[in-house]
Amino acid sequence: MISVNSKLPKAGTTIFTVMSALASEVGAINLSQGFPDYETSPELIELVNQAMKQGFNQYAPMAGYMPLREAISQKTEKLYGAYYDPGTEITVTAGGTQAIYTAIATVINPNDEVIIFEPAFDCYAPAIKIAGGIVKSLELEPPDYSIKWDLVKKLINNRTRMIILNTPNNPTATLLQKADIDALSAIVKDKDIFILSDEVYEHLIYDGNIHHSMARYPELRQRSFIVASFGKPFHATGWKVGYCMAPAVLMSEFRKIHQFLVFCVNSPVQVAIAGYLKNEYHYLYLSEFFRQKRDHFRKGLESTRFELLPCLGSYFQSVRYGSITDEKDTDFATRLTKDFGVAVIPVSAFYSRGTDHHILRFCFAKRQETLDIAVERLIKV
Repeated sequence: MISVNSKLPKAGTTIFTVMSALASEVGAINLSQGFPDYETSPELIELVNQAMKQGFNQYAPMAGYMPLREAISQKTEKLYGAYYDPGTEITVTAGGTQAIYTAIATVINPNDEVIIFEPAFDCYAPAIKIAGGIVKSLELEPPDYSIKWDLVKKLINNRTRMIILNTPNNPTATLLQKADIDALSAIVKDKDIFILSDEVYEHLIYDGNIHHSMARYPELRQRSFIVASFGKPFHATGWKVGYCMAPAVLMSEFRKIHQFLVFCVNSPVQVAIAGYLKNEYHYLYLSEFFRQKRDHFRKGLESTRFELLPCLGSYFQSVRYGSITDEKDTDFATRLTKDFGVAVIPVSAFYSRGTDHHILRFCFAKRQETLDIAVERLIKV
C-alpha cells in the first residue's frame, strides 16, 4: 500500500464549501460564501468577448498582460500616492489566494515564524505550514477585534519572518487605523520582517473611513507584499484574477515561484479588465454601492433577535446570537440553514482553536430581494 505523509494532516474541507453545499442541498439562501447572486457588468463581459474574438486566447506574459499591469500601477498611484513599476513590481495572479500562497512560499523557510491575527481567512495558516513555517496566532476579541500591539511585540523574536494583515478584514469587517500603522511601523523598524497585506476588499470602505494600504507608507511598502483582486469588486469571483505588488527585489523572487505554480493567468479576462479600468468609476462607485446594501441589510436585521457587530468595510456582516441560543456556532449555523433556509458561516471556523464567541458571518453582496427574503426568515428565529 502507498502511504501519504500529509503536509496538512488536520485539514478538512473548508467551511465555505461545506456551508455552500448544505445550502444547495436544502435550498437555502446562501449568505455564507462570499459571492454575489447578481451578474457582473455587461460591459465587462462584452470586453472579455471582444478579447476572445480579437485572438487573446493564448498564454499571457508570465507576469501578466502589460496594459493591465500599467492600469494597476495608475490606479494605485491615484489612490495611495505610491508608484509601482509595471515591469518589475506588479504580477497578475490566479486570484488573491494564489498571490497569498506565492508570497508566503517566496520568503518563508522551515522554522520561520509568521504572525497572523485570528479570526483569519483560512488560507493563511495552511500556506505557512506547507512552507515549513510556524504559525504564531494572536486571537482578537469581538466586537472591535482591535490588535493589541503590546502582545504582538511579545511574539517577535529572531525567527519572526512575516506578519500577515487583512484590511478590510474578512470576517470581522474591521479596518486598520492610523494608530495601527504607527504601531506596526515601530515594531518592524530595523527588523528583517516582511509584511503580507491582504487588501482584497480595498474599495469596500464605509462611513468616511480610508483604506490604510501598506502602499501609503514608504517604511512599510519597502517590506510588503500587497495582494488584491478583481473578483470581489467586479462581481466575478469565478474568474480568479488578482495581483500582487511588491518592491522589485521581492517581486523578482515572487515571480520565480509564480512561474512554476500557474505560469500565467487567462488572457482574455486580463485584456478586458485592462480596458475596464480605464473608467475610474468602475472602482470608485463600489463603496457607495455596497454601503447601500450594508445599510439595507442592517436595517432589516434590526427586526431580528441578532446583535449587530460593526461593519466598516468588506461585504460581510457579523452578528452575535447569544440571546437566542447557547448552541455552538457550527451547530447553530447548520440549524439556521436547514430549519430556516439561510446559510451562514460560523466565525469559529476562522480560529485555529475553534474559539466560539457565538458569532455568525453573513455576506450581503446579494440582490435586495434576496436580502429581504433572508431577513424575513431570520425574523422567525
